[in-house]
Amino acid sequence: MGFHRREFLKISGTAALAGALASLGFDLSPVRSYAQALNIRAARETTTICPYCAVGCGLIVHTDQKTGQVLNTEGDSDHPINEGSLCAKGAALYQVAVNPARVTEVLYRAPYSDRWETKSWDWALDRIAARVKESREASFVRQNEKGQQVNRTEGIAHVGSAALDNEECWLLQGMMRALGLVYIEHQARI
Repeated sequence: MGFHRREFLKISGTAALAGALASLGFDLSPVRSYAQALNIRAARETTTICPYCAVGCGLIVHTDQKTGQVLNTEGDSDHPINEGSLCAKGAALYQVAVNPARVTEVLYRAPYSDRWETKSWDWALDRIAARVKESREASFVRQNEKGQQVNRTEGIAHVGSAALDNEECWLLQGMMRALGLVYIEHQARI
């Protein structure tokens, strides 16, 4: 039996590959593995919808049962739209809830001012209600040019959010119609 050039190349190539793998630190000896307990093991799971765009991807949010703090967010594999996958914004949604730089209080800048003031939520809600009432009264139309009663306001518009579910949209739509708005739109249609 002779030793040919082809056998020499096979043996030397295998030896070189084995040497290269050994030099990279690959160790083929058995490794002891263990399971790590996740911090979401006892967390409360809540399904929700991603608030970023009108696609409506499903999310699972894990919260601490005692404090209500968000522990983790992930794609919902049972959701028919995204089937567990998320875009970069949806995958980073955890940072919206858990972020030390997040603004958690009302900031107000008066007209022509160059600084922000911290205000209370009660002040902000009262101010918003007063401005809506003022704008509604200034632009309210009782009758059109034909003399027909229309009872509408043309000075306020509303754009809904894709983060709202059907029930929230229904309630919000009712409130906007009760105010007399005719310019009502939704993010999913834009």
